[in-house]
Amino acid sequence: MLSFEHIYATLPEPLWVATQATPVAHPELIAFNAPLARELGANDVPEAATLAQWFSGNQTMPGSQPGALGYAGHQFGNFVPQLGDGRALLLGEVIDQNGVRRDVQLKGSGRTPFSRGGDGRSPLGPVLLEYLVSEFMAAMGIPTTRALAAVTSGERVVRQMAEPGAVFTRVASSHIRVGTFQFAAAQRDEALLKALADHVIARHYPDAANAEDPYMALLEAVVARQAVLIARWMSVGFIHGVMNTDNCSIAGETIDYGPCAFMEQFDPQKVYSSIDQGRRYAFANQPAIAQWNLARFAETLLPVMREEGDALVQQATDVIRRFESRFSAEQLRLHADKLGLAAESPQAAPLMEALESQMHQGRMDMTATFDALTHYALAPSDEHREALLALTTQPNELTAWLENWQAEQVASQDSQRSAAMRSANPVIIPRNHRVQEAIDAAYDGDFAPFHSLLAVVTKPFDESVEARRLAAPATENEQVLRTFCGT
Repeated sequence: MLSFEHIYATLPEPLWVATQATPVAHPELIAFNAPLARELGANDVPEAATLAQWFSGNQTMPGSQPGALGYAGHQFGNFVPQLGDGRALLLGEVIDQNGVRRDVQLKGSGRTPFSRGGDGRSPLGPVLLEYLVSEFMAAMGIPTTRALAAVTSGERVVRQMAEPGAVFTRVASSHIRVGTFQFAAAQRDEALLKALADHVIARHYPDAANAEDPYMALLEAVVARQAVLIARWMSVGFIHGVMNTDNCSIAGETIDYGPCAFMEQFDPQKVYSSIDQGRRYAFANQPAIAQWNLARFAETLLPVMREEGDALVQQATDVIRRFESRFSAEQLRLHADKLGLAAESPQAAPLMEALESQMHQGRMDMTATFDALTHYALAPSDEHREALLALTTQPNELTAWLENWQAEQVASQDSQRSAAMRSANPVIIPRNHRVQEAIDAAYDGDFAPFHSLLAVVTKPFDESVEARRLAAPATENEQVLRTFCGT
C-alpha cells in the first residue's frame, strides 16, 4: 500500500533500534484516513480486516522495518538522559505526492527497549483524542502530525482503571525532537551528533547546508518554525499540556497530543493537564517555554558549530532571542486577521490586548467570542451585536471596546480582510466535553459520536446545524477541567 524507505535507520543504532510490535488479541479498524493515505502515495488499499492487522502491528506492513527511536528530554524542567519510544514504532518513511519525506509510526504497539517498565500500550481514549485534535489542527492549517488510522486492540489497558486498548498510526514530517539531539549529546559522541544534525539539515532545512555555519543556520531555522507554530497554537486557544523538550519537534510541527485541550473560558493561566501542578505549561507560558526548549537545542549543537568560546555562545544566544521578534510578528499578523483589521493596523495589538482582558474579566468563551465577532463584522446587525454581548458578564465594558474596534475595523474592511477574518476564527474546535462524550460512547462500543465529531472538526468553518450543536460551549455540568496523557 505504501512504498517505504528507511533513511533514518541508517543513522547509528542508539538513535534507532530495530523492534517488532507485540500482537494484540482482536484488532478492529475504527478509522482510516483515506485522503491522507492517497497523499502519501497509497495505492490498492486493502479491506478493513487487513488494515486492522497492519495498523495494530499484528502483521508487518510490506516494506516496513519497525524500529523505536531514542531520545532524552527535560520533563517539567528535569533532565532525563534516556526516554525514547516506549510504546511507538517507526515503520519507515514515504515520499508523499509533494515530494516530501514523511514518517509513518504506530503508537501503542507494545514494549520497546525504551519502555522503562511500561506496557507499551495505549488506552482507547488518548487515541481518539489525538485523532480528533491533530486532524482539526491540520484543517486549520496549523503544522501538525496527522492521523492515518486508529484500531481497537481487543485488550484492556490498565491506567487509573482498566480501559479498552487501541493503536494509533501517526504521520509526521519526522519524529526528531529537541530531545533527540539531547540524547545524541548525552552519548558524548560528536560524530553521532553531527550525523543527526546533517540528517536534519538534508531532510528539513537543505538551505542551511550552504550557510557559512550550517549548524547555526539549522538553529535559526528551527527557532523560526517554532515561533510561528506557537503563535498559531495560541490563536485558536490551544494548550499543549506537556511542552517537554522531548515533545518539541525539530520540524516545527505539533507533536504528542497528550493532556492537551483548547481554551474555552479565556484565562491566560489556564492549565488542563492533571500533571502540571505548577502551571509550567499554562496557556500564556507557551512562548517562553518554547524559547527555553530551543535554548536546550542550541546547547546540544555547540560542539559541532564553527565558532568557539564566548563568541559562539553569544551568537547562539542572539539566535534564541530572535524567537521573541519572530513570534511577535506572526502573532500580530494573526491578531489583525482575527479582528478583521488591515495587517499594518497599529491598533491590532492594543485592541487584541483589550479584548483578551474583556474575555478574561467577562468570563467569555474564546472561540464563541471570535466567531460571534466575525458574524458581526461580516453582517452588522442588532441581532449579531446582541449575540456577542450575550457572551460576557460585563456588556457595558464590551460595548465600549466594540466602539473602538468598529472605528478601526470599518476603516480597514475589504473582501480580502473579511476572508482572512473568517479563516482565522473557526466555528468549532474539539471541545473537551464533546471529545469526552465521544470517548465515553466508544468505551461502550459506539463510535458514531466520534465519527460525527471528526466530520465537523475537520470542517472548522461549517455552519450546519450539527456543527453549531457540537460547537456550543459546555454548560456548567458538562465542563472538563482536567485531561490525562494516557501513558
